[in-house]
Amino acid sequence: MEATGYSRWFERLFAELGFELWIGDPAEIKAKRVKKQKNDRNDARLLLRLMREKNFPQIWVPGPENRDLRQLLWHRHRLVQMRTRIMNQLQALAMNEGYRWKKKLFSEQGRAKLEKLALAPWASRRRQELLELLELLDRMNPTIEELTAAVEWEARKRPEVLRLMTHPGVGPLTALAYVLIIGTPTRFQRGKQIGTYVGMIPSEDSSAGKQRLGHISKQGSSLLRFLLVEAAQAAARIHPDWRRRYIHLAMRRHKSIAKVAMGRRLAVRLYWMWRNGCEYAQSLEFGSYAGQLGTGHGGSKTPCT
Repeated sequence: MEATGYSRWFERLFAELGFELWIGDPAEIKAKRVKKQKNDRNDARLLLRLMREKNFPQIWVPGPENRDLRQLLWHRHRLVQMRTRIMNQLQALAMNEGYRWKKKLFSEQGRAKLEKLALAPWASRRRQELLELLELLDRMNPTIEELTAAVEWEARKRPEVLRLMTHPGVGPLTALAYVLIIGTPTRFQRGKQIGTYVGMIPSEDSSAGKQRLGHISKQGSSLLRFLLVEAAQAAARIHPDWRRRYIHLAMRRHKSIAKVAMGRRLAVRLYWMWRNGCEYAQSLEFGSYAGQLGTGHGGSKTPCT
């Protein structure tokens, strides 16, 4: 069958019945379709022909435990998003009235000052309802902390996750999500394929020697893309080399482009750390030696394990 949403129950049913289910890449299957007549019968014939020709584009499917842990990551991510959106709207209300309180806005004194602001009727109603939602979300903070502790616990049980956490800016959430979504580094032959898999490379529509690049493809997991960009920004804040590269890209292009580029670079770096079994300090010794003094040519180095 082609990969599709809301098919977990069907996959579990086949597993319980003892059948092996192959799931194919819809994009590659569509590219192999000649006729522009799409219906269930023609689709079934196409899949049968691809299997007979041993050309069925089978994709990697995560196991039940992997999928369940992804639900943990998504659940925490959505709760944090809900809280952040409410807080950002309250900040916007205060800033429209000329007050820039930042984090102080969400203290008891800050909320009291926000309630005393003289606003128009509908703006006042919006403020009141947002504050009520914020109080409701405050009760969710223990739940978010509990989910965060669960993520850290799952991260400590996996050596590959602990190894990726040695990279600057990479915490348990990013490292665990990377391992769960990538699955295994042996699926990819080179680091550049990681950028394609997570959808962080620009789309291209080139012809006749003229190159046209667009926005990033955004294929793959949106959660992993978000975490990689956030981790790359954290690395740029705390590590001088990453900060220098980020500032250089931001000056040449744009801040948003630089953030995505650094996130893609981080994804490739984590791939090689995972595949070679190296921590961050060790991985630096096997990178590029351009511009470094005291490095001879032809010398052998023992690969890290």
